[in-house]
Amino acid sequence: MLIIQTDRMKLSKSFILQVVVAVLIVLPYLGMFSIYNWYNNKLQNIENATLILISKQEMRLSLYNYKGEEICKFPMACGLNYGNKMEQGDMKTPEGVFRVSEIQKSGNWAHDFKDGNGEIIGAFGPYFIRLNVPGHEGIGIHGTHNPDSMEKRATEGCIRLKNEDL
Repeated sequence: MLIIQTDRMKLSKSFILQVVVAVLIVLPYLGMFSIYNWYNNKLQNIENATLILISKQEMRLSLYNYKGEEICKFPMACGLNYGNKMEQGDMKTPEGVFRVSEIQKSGNWAHDFKDGNGEIIGAFGPYFIRLNVPGHEGIGIHGTHNPDSMEKRATEGCIRLKNEDL
């Protein structure tokens, strides 16, 4: 069998090869550009995405936006004992990264701090921001009936803020 290639056939094979190479080079960049535009669009449309940073050493709760800019900070109180919460009743504030699971109205909740004063209605302030802490229930960020406890180790493990800061 004899195969004869003409100049026209050589040109078309060369052209096809160039097109294939160009597509293989350009296509990934187009894909990355599309993903970048999609991500940027999503980022620009984020509203109220925040991060709460708790510093037990500084006794500060800081609120940051999604860009990492500090929005505000407040004095707080945390667990009576130092260290990471290991078990219920150890009076320690847990350490780690946690999600808010729900925000509840707690203005009429009562709690007995076992200090001889009995149950106190409104002990958690107007809201209780419940945190999803693996292995523990009832941990959250809440207000207080005792604003003088700010910047002290005074809680059973929760983060306590002044009601107006909450």
